[in-house]
Amino acid sequence: MFKELYQKSLKLAAHKSSKYYLAVISFIESSFFPIPPDIMIVPMVVAKRSEYIKIFLIATVFSSLGGLLGYYIGFASLEVAMKVVEFYGYENKLIDLQNSLSAGSGLYIWLVTLFLAGFTPLPFKVFTITSGIISFNIFIFLLICLISRGLRFFIVAFLSAKFGKNFNSFMEEKGASWFTILGLIITLIAIVIYFLIK
Repeated sequence: MFKELYQKSLKLAAHKSSKYYLAVISFIESSFFPIPPDIMIVPMVVAKRSEYIKIFLIATVFSSLGGLLGYYIGFASLEVAMKVVEFYGYENKLIDLQNSLSAGSGLYIWLVTLFLAGFTPLPFKVFTITSGIISFNIFIFLLICLISRGLRFFIVAFLSAKFGKNFNSFMEEKGASWFTILGLIITLIAIVIYFLIK
């Protein structure tokens, strides 16, 4: 199923209305859809390098708005929320988080976790939904979404604009597995940034 959705998402990236489809994918990925916007960002930027800022902004804004939908799902419907959380196998981590919050030690951990979820290949929708379940401050939530998603999509768009056709060849050669490799690269960048700040 993942491979089929991946191929369909790549086709949407080549469509004349690709920016519209990028907005839709970015929005729904933050609440339930399994395919990340990155797979559309790369070919779109490769095709139109001068528009990489616009493309990264579209993905950032609509991903953050989609995060609000995920937050609402968690806040308004625990049954639906838990189905999504269980689908990704994070139900035990949610229980651990709730226990930490009850003990008064989980707030700062959640701030860092939410940021990393937005920046790295972790399933972001699980964390947007969980934020709703625990009634996390919605304004701080939205701010973290904008920063983490913006940083991630900017890096992807910038590298795509800089290396152009090499990225395209890389995708064609690696297929769906390229996102795993890209995810590792983004994670390594996140670790470097963390230690630089520290």
